[in-house]
Amino acid sequence: MRRMTLPLAIVVAGILLIGCARTPAITPEPLSDDALESRARSFVACMAEGKHRDAVEMMDSRMASALPQDRLESTWDTLVSQVGAFKEMTGVRLATESGYRVAYVTCVFEFAAVDTKVVFDVEGRVTGLWFGPPKVTTVEYKDPSYWVADSFAEISVEVGEEPWVLPATLTIPVGEGPFPAVILVHGSGPHDRDETIGPNKPFRDLAGGLAGNGIAVLRYEKRTSHYAQALVGEIDGFTVDEEVVDDAVAAIAYLRQVERVDPDRIFVLGHSLGASLAPRIAETALRTTEEYPAGLIMMAPYARPLTDLVLEQCEYLVGLDGQISAEEAAQLEQVRADVTKIKEGSLEPGELVLGACKAYWDDLLAYDPVAAGRSLGLPMLILQGERDYQVTMEDFAIWQAELKGAAHATLTSLPGLNHLFMFGEGKPSPDEYNEPGDVDQVVISTIAEWVKSIPSSSR
Repeated sequence: MRRMTLPLAIVVAGILLIGCARTPAITPEPLSDDALESRARSFVACMAEGKHRDAVEMMDSRMASALPQDRLESTWDTLVSQVGAFKEMTGVRLATESGYRVAYVTCVFEFAAVDTKVVFDVEGRVTGLWFGPPKVTTVEYKDPSYWVADSFAEISVEVGEEPWVLPATLTIPVGEGPFPAVILVHGSGPHDRDETIGPNKPFRDLAGGLAGNGIAVLRYEKRTSHYAQALVGEIDGFTVDEEVVDDAVAAIAYLRQVERVDPDRIFVLGHSLGASLAPRIAETALRTTEEYPAGLIMMAPYARPLTDLVLEQCEYLVGLDGQISAEEAAQLEQVRADVTKIKEGSLEPGELVLGACKAYWDDLLAYDPVAAGRSLGLPMLILQGERDYQVTMEDFAIWQAELKGAAHATLTSLPGLNHLFMFGEGKPSPDEYNEPGDVDQVVISTIAEWVKSIPSSSR
């Protein structure tokens, strides 16, 4: 089976996010590069060879407490169930982050390449572990051709309150305003403010494209990316409120105070998980600020339980080459068992399954995005790429059926566009996410025209 990049929506709540590192009281002396690489490779090898006890012995005490042998084994098994059997390590990149030495070990699995981020303390013990898509460094991002750079400015700002203040960028049109504004809300996984994957930055594309059409755009670092290490103590009670909702509501509150933004025309634009949670964001905004956003823009919102989509994606990926090996079939059975366990509500507190714990799954499965969107009555624009294998036209059909006749909802499917709303041809696969592209200009124009059609009085 050919190698692929890690699919976006299989990444749940930060793709098996574990981190115990604290900001060090002193600046640690760096390990030698050779020693750091050797330890990182040894740690990954222990996990790959099933020597989880040996891997735990390489951790500091806080990490070992948060990720004991059984949880580490479950974490690795979950990863393997999604990306296939481990094959090899192909390289190590070293970095220093927040005073810690970090090794990014690029691993090749049966049908995905994965970066294993291993964080070391000053004594060379493992104090943080993440799995995510490999960073692509050979192809640089380029601004889309539809950008008109002198038509807007980008301003560095901050969103939220302590302890979760998030770095953000406000892209605002040139002129006095007041302008309508859009808040960009990420999909699953620990994204940066641009929702970067490979050489692509869909949120940056959207920000410049919409600002060139007279619409201000706010995008921010996702909490699970910017505060990954600080969240370790929250993992057992972690839900989509902490992952997504609360920060989006804080972003709405921030924009209402921006002088050149029309406070009555602030829209929430969510992608994938962020799209499905847009109605919940609106409900939370009303409950906490007594005001709704002006409307919701939902790009690839799922309508079915996320667990069903995870299983569907796994089945799709292993079948891309037309064959399913015995090992792949066993991996799929494990995913099916995990999905059943989640849906039956039989997870134990602290048990990590498909990248998240009981509180996360119980909360998410109790939420019906279609029912929430239907009952709100807010203006809604739902966009769906017809080549999207992650959130598919099956989900779009459910939205169409449930919102049939709803005057507040506009639904549009876009031929040729994938989950990133970039154009492609042929059978879609994760490989195309490593090819540079732009959010299609028709997406920009569709959103801009819809936003401008919604008057301030719509709330």
